Amino acid sequence: MIIDFHAHAFPDELAVKTVPLLAERGGISEVLDGTIKSLLASMQRSGISRSVLGLIATRPGQFSAIIKWAEKVRSSQIVPFPSFHPADPDMLEQIKTIHSLGFKGIKLHPYYQEFKIDEQRLFPAYELMSDLGLILLIHSGFDIGFPELRIAEPERTANVVKLFPHLKLVAAHLGGWRLWDEVEKFLVGKKVYLDLAFSLDFLSVEQAGKIITAHPADRVLFGTDTPWADQQKEIENLLKLNLEPELEKNILGINAEKLLGDN
Repeated sequence: MIIDFHAHAFPDELAVKTVPLLAERGGISEVLDGTIKSLLASMQRSGISRSVLGLIATRPGQFSAIIKWAEKVRSSQIVPFPSFHPADPDMLEQIKTIHSLGFKGIKLHPYYQEFKIDEQRLFPAYELMSDLGLILLIHSGFDIGFPELRIAEPERTANVVKLFPHLKLVAAHLGGWRLWDEVEKFLVGKKVYLDLAFSLDFLSVEQAGKIITAHPADRVLFGTDTPWADQQKEIENLLKLNLEPELEKNILGINAEKLLGDN
């Protein structure tokens, strides 16, 4: 079983406008059109059994619409992680709603939601997610579509890991996009999950292998960031690292199965 722990899609009526705009902002080309239909087709071509779908509330007031769509699209193949906005005064109740509806986790993005990873106003949310056993998938490092503000760097993630040791925290983009020297310094070996989304094309094979093999073998997750990356190509990128077969299996699916509570 292969699980993509970091994918994105949008309602059809939004995908047609949103995906080209985001691609232009980041100076990249989309691989898929951002719809669930195209994601499922890509998964079938790539042999991917499930994709974790990260949703992002870009402003307060979007929670109800996000939850409604997440409930609509979740299935045995699509595992949505809904989102709340940190500026929403109801964020703690929204976290409880996410849990009560049976969702496995939550997606947050410091750049689109304008917060620092270790900002104190997020601490009650982190504590509640930890208490409820919810997974937190959080963008880490710089973002291709934004100026390089230091709001999501590995040291901030390490601060959260220290303060909330039981939080099931997944630091996306191998712990910090384009800040991988800092990942080695602050996150490798710590109690945090690292996903591979949108990373392996941006750092050397040597450094990728070094980070992955130095980190706990059960805390690395395959991810792509589709529609911005091709799922099949990202599988091939992982295989090019020539990791031990057991570690490859863990990364491609076993670790994600365990984290999602399937074993």
